Amino acid sequence: MKPATSGRGPESTDLEQFFSPCPRGLEPALAAELNALGAQQVRESHGGVAFCGMRPLAWKTNLQSRIASRVLLQVAKGRYRDDDDLYRLANRVEWERWFGVDHTLRIDINAIRSPLRSLNFATLRFKDGIVDRFRTRTGNRPSIDTNTPDVRVFAFLQDREALLYLDLSGEPLFKRGWRSERDDKGQAPIKENLAAGLLALAGWSPQRALYDPFCGSGTIAIEAAQQALGIAPGLAREFGFEKLFDFDARGWRAIRTQALDTANRLSEQAQATLHATDERSASGRLLIAASDIDPVAIDQTRQNARRAGIPDGIIQTSIRDAARIRSPFEQAGLIVSNPPYGERIGLEEVDGADWSTIGQTLREHFGGWQAWLLTSDPQLPRKLGMRERRRAPLFNGAIECRLFGFEIFAPGEIKPRRGAQSRD
Repeated sequence: MKPATSGRGPESTDLEQFFSPCPRGLEPALAAELNALGAQQVRESHGGVAFCGMRPLAWKTNLQSRIASRVLLQVAKGRYRDDDDLYRLANRVEWERWFGVDHTLRIDINAIRSPLRSLNFATLRFKDGIVDRFRTRTGNRPSIDTNTPDVRVFAFLQDREALLYLDLSGEPLFKRGWRSERDDKGQAPIKENLAAGLLALAGWSPQRALYDPFCGSGTIAIEAAQQALGIAPGLAREFGFEKLFDFDARGWRAIRTQALDTANRLSEQAQATLHATDERSASGRLLIAASDIDPVAIDQTRQNARRAGIPDGIIQTSIRDAARIRSPFEQAGLIVSNPPYGERIGLEEVDGADWSTIGQTLREHFGGWQAWLLTSDPQLPRKLGMRERRRAPLFNGAIECRLFGFEIFAPGEIKPRRGAQSRD
């Protein structure tokens, strides 16, 4: 039963403190995204971004953010010396404001330079503090479910300070709801929020042509198409905050309906340009293409695009050998791709061609384009026979990578004399 006393809901005028983790290396891109969504006091930190706002901002961030992994509400912060301090910190929080004994619970913990010997035991002390509070007040306690919990609590331990967060997302935000089970078998695809981060770092916008010649299951192209069509990444899924006591269904419905109306309007406009017969009407046509040597990958891309709400024809798909690709559009644009690399295939070759052949293809047929390639191989520019103009350190899961940016010059074109820009 919902308690009479609720937490600070959307009617409160107090700003709440949130934290959104993201793939390492994308903190500046996430900070820019949060500022655009209306967040206040945005502060980058290692592995994520802290910000302030009203509760509807957190709902909107869950719905609209392409780069965040989660949205966490800070509920407690305190100094600690031992595990008993963690118990007392958790026990003081008014958890009954957000959930009850009928909810299932999971606790996760991360730490940097914590003096505690066992994080597993620290997790148990946090859990004991939470469930003992319910047992004292109700005579009952929430059950623990580590697989599909109703509520997730995250703890972060620094040297002497502990922070407790209530998760508002549920499943990680990179799970947009459109990927098939087949995508999760075999070679792991790039996560959707990392794909969105690549597009942001490359400086892509819907006004520019985009091509992914190693598209796999189509994640990068689908992220770009959704962005261009105004399709909020969370439209096809549910969120953890919908299960909390202070959830305002009417306010959430208004936010979601506005996002859905925007997506429908932009999708209709994009489809109209596909069928336009005169050049003026077709001037706003989206230029997004994806190819792969594997016919199964192209079939997956097409199916995933449909599930993601992308109308047929918006993404131009084709089966192509990367060593024999040609520019899919008359105008130059951006190549943004996550080609197979060591951890994925363990070979020096990709798609049956060595990197030097692919580099030659890019130089001969993509003059005026930029290429942004994510790889774990620091020698990729040398293998391509190209000099990067920029490189940014990123992590693809646990794999340390670099996003290399290349300016491709037509044969005989004079290259500017300036060194590579680096964020290493």
